[in-house]
Amino acid sequence: MTASPRNRIKGHRRVRAGDLVPHELNPRLHSEAQRAALAALYEEVGFARSLLAYELPDGRLKLIDGHLRQSMRPDMEVDVEVLDVDDGEARALLLSIDPLAALADYDAQKLDALRRVTDADSDVLVNLWRSIASAGAAVEKTLAGAGRKAAPDPAEQYLVLIECADEEEQIALLQRFQTEGLKCRALLS
Repeated sequence: MTASPRNRIKGHRRVRAGDLVPHELNPRLHSEAQRAALAALYEEVGFARSLLAYELPDGRLKLIDGHLRQSMRPDMEVDVEVLDVDDGEARALLLSIDPLAALADYDAQKLDALRRVTDADSDVLVNLWRSIASAGAAVEKTLAGAGRKAAPDPAEQYLVLIECADEEEQIALLQRFQTEGLKCRALLS
């Protein structure tokens, strides 16, 4: 990359979460465990991360990132980072933001040190923090599998399908072909 990437951040707005338009193609599913962890984080720290959206022609804001935060507290005023992107670019970001974050690895020593010095009243958060290393290992395993060569294409086969009047004819033909040294098998549809 030779040039600096374009800055697509248009600005920030404070809006009611329920007024944001959820992206209809958002593929992320949010488990009860994730909801509980976010609720616990709200309780421990508060709302600390803006949502990401882009402006529709009618002026409404459509979400790219933050669907769970938007759905958990629809009446809450939230900070939204507004991007200057079109629908296609928004879809590319929707497909990329979370997977890119999941690609990050952890420095085990720093992770352990951070967990030792960080307190939480919530068991949900403590368990979330304990699970970080195992989640990283799962991502690494998936990536390692993705780096393998694809299975080779199967060898070409040349087949003949013969329609038989009934099972008796099928058996007779199979026996005949096998005695002639042909590799064959019966199929039933």
